[in-house]
Amino acid sequence: MKHAQLFKGLFALLVVLTLCAPASAAFTLYDKDGATFTVDGFFNTFYVNSNSDKNAAMEALIGPDRNQSRIKMGFLPNYIGFNFSKQVDDIKIGGRSSFWVTINDSDSTVTSTGIDVRQFYGTVDASWGQILFGKDFTLFCRSNIFNDEILMGYGNVSDYNGLIDGNGVSFGDIGSGYTYPLPTAQITYRTPDFSGFKLAIGLMDPARTNDSPGAEEKVPRIEGEATFNKTFGDFSTTAWVGGMTQTSQSAGKDVDSNGISYGLNMKVAGFSLTGSGFTGSGLNTLLGAFGTVTDGEDASGYLVQGSYTIGKFRLVGSYGDTKVDNATNDENETVIGALFYTINDYLKLVGEYNVNTITVGVAEEKTNTLALGLVANF
Repeated sequence: MKHAQLFKGLFALLVVLTLCAPASAAFTLYDKDGATFTVDGFFNTFYVNSNSDKNAAMEALIGPDRNQSRIKMGFLPNYIGFNFSKQVDDIKIGGRSSFWVTINDSDSTVTSTGIDVRQFYGTVDASWGQILFGKDFTLFCRSNIFNDEILMGYGNVSDYNGLIDGNGVSFGDIGSGYTYPLPTAQITYRTPDFSGFKLAIGLMDPARTNDSPGAEEKVPRIEGEATFNKTFGDFSTTAWVGGMTQTSQSAGKDVDSNGISYGLNMKVAGFSLTGSGFTGSGLNTLLGAFGTVTDGEDASGYLVQGSYTIGKFRLVGSYGDTKVDNATNDENETVIGALFYTINDYLKLVGEYNVNTITVGVAEEKTNTLALGLVANF
């Protein structure tokens, strides 16, 4: 139970913990003399029933089995975003701010809704590429989550991670296939597009992963990602590889965090197949290089998904798994089946059933979740 309460506190602090897909459209409020101002948003709500089945060892750790119904937001929280740009001679100056809101405040905090500012950055674009400065999602595992087929669905929850209740979102495939690219202060450079290839490299505000007294980070965390996007007639493909490295130092103790993320997506004739994964050490398996971690503790995960779109229907099958090489050989896997129905360009219906299994040594929790939702974005 203490473990679950710790995670609930973290989620309440972050308000909601996931990532936004690009909006299908944005409304232009101003477009004149080379200056533009647009707004986009996302709204979703799900009826959710989660059945948590624990063995005796897990019950002793976090409490008894539960069958809980909720009205919650899904993997993506609700948000509104504002974008501006201004062409000045040969450069374009731009920026984005987005404000993310939980609707799950009635269970414990009544109407004290939190607002999470996940993006607040400026950009400078020119023929040589782009510089982004401010707060945005990081690069390690960024494309893994952007290309997740159930981004607008629900995904994994558990009592072990404090997600069946709580004030935040579900976790999608975070922790069972990839880590979350937590929004972080950064300075990132992106190259122009070279026949489908792009490279991004950034200096990130480092996280305190070493809990020793006097711990310090002498240099920022470094992250990078290379992507390739190409369309050949009816066939399109997206591939990516990312990486990160950071060191937290203290007298007699260093924590080195290193990781590689990767993936491939292929689409043809309504079919889509995606495979992605990560491997690393000194990482929090939910949040990457964030919070106290164990130096040299290896973690790896992968996600395999397929979908088929016919008319207004999209059927998705997904399997994700993360393993940690530690004293208890932790493992987190999620199996998902989902159906999306597009009413129009701005509105979707979602039905999903998923099974999440968490193993910590001999302790195990299996959570079966049914989620039925309505999603609007513009």
